[in-house]
Order: sequence, then structure tokens, then C-alpha cells
Amino acid sequence: MATHEPIPPGATVGILGGGQLGRMIALAAARLGYRCHIFCPEADSPAAQVSAAMTVADYEDREALRRFAADVDVVTLEFENVPLVAVETLTATVPVRPGARALEVAQDRIVEKDFLRSIDVPTTDYRQAENANDVAAAALELGTPCVLKTTRFGYDGKGQVRIDDADAAEAAWAEMGGQIGIVEAFVDFDCEISVLVARGPDGQVVSYCPVENRHANHILDTTIAPANISDAVAVQAIDLATRTAEALDYVGLLAVEMFVTRDGAVLVNEIAPRPHNSGHWTIDACLTSQFEQAVRAACALPLGSADRVADAEMKNLLGDDAARWPELLADPGAHLHLYGKAEARPGRKMGHVTWLKGNPD
Repeated sequence: MATHEPIPPGATVGILGGGQLGRMIALAAARLGYRCHIFCPEADSPAAQVSAAMTVADYEDREALRRFAADVDVVTLEFENVPLVAVETLTATVPVRPGARALEVAQDRIVEKDFLRSIDVPTTDYRQAENANDVAAAALELGTPCVLKTTRFGYDGKGQVRIDDADAAEAAWAEMGGQIGIVEAFVDFDCEISVLVARGPDGQVVSYCPVENRHANHILDTTIAPANISDAVAVQAIDLATRTAEALDYVGLLAVEMFVTRDGAVLVNEIAPRPHNSGHWTIDACLTSQFEQAVRAACALPLGSADRVADAEMKNLLGDDAARWPELLADPGAHLHLYGKAEARPGRKMGHVTWLKGNPD
């Protein structure tokens, strides 16, 4: 198959991962006439509930991966911690979008920041740490407070420890619990924002407006679209996200999370090679949702417009928040999305709700 040849409706899209992002990718794909086949280790996953087929197997099960590849026409991702062996095995048979390069960068915070710096994308200052002594030295160099993070498998604040004094390095290293860490200079930010950018195999790029993200207990609580930032900051943020996607030769939907400092500088914090929690509002407020955009890019279709039909506010429903569904359904302005998860645990993302805020003009 030629690199840029469209994969027509009626084909099967394979999705690595079975969570809520995969569920919403599958729903968007179905609307365009595609079938979806989910590959993940868990049975009855949110994505499998709305898909035509599923394979329950470990991500490193090469034989299961080969069978999966034979049944699909293209593969995309719904989370970035897929082992590289899975992508490499699939790529021998079927296009995987995004591919291994994006995962290599996004899965390791040191590699990620080194890459961003190499393409002149600004980040906070940082040091690698392999033991508590390295952490103490980094804290003295960078100043305190600073933040120690595990280089791999951290999300929603997991594996992150704030250091207020270099003498706390040993306790921080033990609490982090990883083999290699990164110590990052503390950013005195005005707000946190993110930009979603879609890029097709032909290099076409479409960006969504920057949005403001507000967190509670290190988990995204609310996204406000658009972010209340100056036009100059918005242009800079979109430029940095686009530069990152192009430097990766990225195909798919990429989320780029950033800090806006109090003096108006923009620093990239991290990237996510997949649809992102901060883009859920696009389902109800944009001409093309981030999930449809991911399907379009993976299938080499023309990308859709990212224009807003309304400003929006999205709120995550964590744990028992999902029990508010009767109240939310009774609100004529609320757009409720539940993920089909059987068990509500504290901090678990069970759904989200979006309110539209009027015409952007």
C-alpha cells in the first residue's frame, strides 16, 4: 500500500489499548464507516464494548500481534506506554500511525526533553538522576523547590515528588520508586495549556486552539476552551506544537502540554502521542473532534476543520462523580459522556461532561 493512499471506509482500524480514548476513537471511526479491532490485555474494556472485534493478549505476545495485524488495515494508539516490540512487530505487516519514533520520545522524560531542546522547543531546566546523590546535586544546581519525576510510566502525578530542600533528596528518591529519575526546575506558571495538532501522512497539519487545563490532585479536573491567553502566546503555542509534530514526522493526533509563565514565556512540559483528556471538549464544540481527526490521519484521509462552533468547558467525572448522571442528564446544557467502566474508584476517570459557552464570534 502506498504511504499516502487513503484507507477507505469499510476497512478495519486496529487500536492498541482498550481505555476510554480507544472507545471514543472507535465511536468516531464507526461514524465514518470503519470497523475497529481492539488489542489490549483486559477483557470487557471500554473500547471493546463499542468495537467489532477484540484480542485479549499481552502487548508482547508476538503471535497474537501477528494475528491482529492480519485482521486490520491500519493501527493507531490510545496510550503511549505500549511496548515498542508491539509496534515494531505490527509495522512489519501493517501501517502503525503514530509509529515507534513518537513512542520512543514520549515514553522517557529525558529522551523527550532532549529531543525538544534539539529542535529549539523551550522546556524547563532539568537533570538526570540515577541515585539520591544525583538528586541532591540537581536540587542545588536548579534551586528549590524542584520536582523529581520517574522517567517512565508516570501520569496523573504518579512517580512525582516535590523537593523543597536538597536535604530531602534521599527521601524523595525512595518515594519516587524508579530506577532513573529526572529533576526539573520548578516553573512559576500563570496557567497550564495544551495544544492538539493533527498531522497526516502527506504532511497536512491542523491545530486546535490552545486550551487551559486546571488540575486537582495532579489529575486534570477542568479544561476551558479557548485558553484566556494573548494572541501572541496562542500563536507561539501552536507553532511549538506544530514544530514538534513535524520534527517527529508524526502521523496522528498529538497533544503538547505547556506552561505559560508569569512573564509570558511558553515552556513545553510533555507530549502525548494520542488523543488527550484536554481535547474531549472537541466532540461537542468543534466541526471535527480530536478522535475523528485521529482516524482521518491514521487512514490518510483529508484532515477536518478544527474550527469551534462554540467555546466550551469540560469537566472530568472521577470516581463517584459519575453517579451524578441523573442530574447531568437533566441539565439541558450538559453533554454527558460515560465510559462504560464497571467499578468507580477514587481518581478513576469514569466519564466527562462538556458545557458549550456560546458562539466563539
